[in-house]
Amino acid sequence: MSKYDWLLFLHVTGAFLLLGASVIAATLLFAAVRRERPSEVALFLGLIRFAVPAVGAGSLLTLVFGLWLVSAAGYDYSYGSFWVIAALVLWVLANALGKFGGDRAEATRKLAVELAGRGDAPTPELTTRLRDPRMLALNYGSGLLVLLILVDMIWKPGA
Repeated sequence: MSKYDWLLFLHVTGAFLLLGASVIAATLLFAAVRRERPSEVALFLGLIRFAVPAVGAGSLLTLVFGLWLVSAAGYDYSYGSFWVIAALVLWVLANALGKFGGDRAEATRKLAVELAGRGDAPTPELTTRLRDPRMLALNYGSGLLVLLILVDMIWKPGA
């Protein structure tokens, strides 16, 4: 295998990690939002923490090996290509939205853990936090941007 093939393999591996972990996190968030008991909410939101390292690793692999691929491709691609710039902008935005949405979800998880320890009764505050439009928009928006990166990588608009 050539150097380019290895770079592509590692880039695509990162993409699978990023997409797979993002889907897992979104599914667990969706499951948590549908629960009322604080112990169940805490469980599902807590499980998201296991997907976060894979999201981070996938993000890092896609960025590092994606940029390296552009460099290794020679005249076929350039850093000034629209699709490369679009991917970088979407990558930054997806990570930022995921970070801020994840911080809000973590605060909600902590509240759920606290409530679970005090009788496990549903409260309006927990329900409000779970259905917080900002938290949901940030988290699901991050996932949507990851999908847009995939679309950008497949069709390479402007190439």
